[in-house]
Amino acid sequence: MQVLRRLWHLVPVLIGTTIVVFAMMAATPGDPVQVMLGDQRASPEQVAALRHDMGLDLPWPERLASFAWRALHGDFGRSFFHRRPVLEVIADRLPATIELTLAATLLGLLIGIPLGIFAGTRRGRAGDRIASVASLVGVSLPGFWLGLLLMLLFSVTLHWFPVSGRSGYGDAPPAITHLLLIDTLLAGQPGAFLGALRHIALPALTLALPMAAVLMRVTRAAVIDVLRADYVLFAEAKGLARRRVLGLHVLKNALAPVVSVTALEIGALLGGNMIVETIFAWPGIGRLVVEAIFARNYPLVQAVVLIYAVVFVLLNSLADLLYAVLNPRIAA
Repeated sequence: MQVLRRLWHLVPVLIGTTIVVFAMMAATPGDPVQVMLGDQRASPEQVAALRHDMGLDLPWPERLASFAWRALHGDFGRSFFHRRPVLEVIADRLPATIELTLAATLLGLLIGIPLGIFAGTRRGRAGDRIASVASLVGVSLPGFWLGLLLMLLFSVTLHWFPVSGRSGYGDAPPAITHLLLIDTLLAGQPGAFLGALRHIALPALTLALPMAAVLMRVTRAAVIDVLRADYVLFAEAKGLARRRVLGLHVLKNALAPVVSVTALEIGALLGGNMIVETIFAWPGIGRLVVEAIFARNYPLVQAVVLIYAVVFVLLNSLADLLYAVLNPRIAA
């Protein structure tokens, strides 16, 4: 029932998102026709024909209604500049964004949760203070600045990682899952796997560090709160080993709020990856939508933003379900 309520809440979110995006794109200076034509000398008749072909000769409320009706039937229109259906263009770039998001999320979890547990079990000690300061710095760093700093240090100065791109020349394996790290392993190409790993390392780390900082702070606060609970004190009074108390009682209850925050952070990665993918020339949806905004490619921008909204709501719904599993009292 809760899932159905969440899905129903998705309807006004999509309606509001569509209207806002349409209004903002309509208010944005610039004409897609002029951007497409560039320096070409076109007659007024040719310009008018192109505007009619792109549907730009209609008032924006009429274009909004037409887009919404077609979107309900799974048709998001054609990209102005790719001259292909929008969903096909997005499908080409989607695997790169999925792979980057998964890698960043895994890194964020592996860094943030252990550090949060470490700091929470050593409250007030030197390790806790160092971890807290590091998390504060991680939360404060802008993504574009962090990405450029990592690029300057590890790519330009140390030459450990490539500056941009997703793989080296000639390293593309047979497309099975369209995720390079997995496809290179399935194809038995360890050299290509290491190349893909080197390419994804810096953009994934740029997205993961702010996420890890947030998860560390949330995990630390949750661990400290759970350690004060009566059942934990009772377990320690019975003589249970510290590791067993942490494993049986503390971690399960402390991770419940972390699940919700993780879902929100994954949703935030969708916004952050626009900057990171542009900096590292990562061929994903984030970079695609930035290019579409500069080119006034309205159908593509609208479709991507709607996809982001759907994913964000679904992630929050999943977080609520997992939270109820980890803490049955919430479900009751």
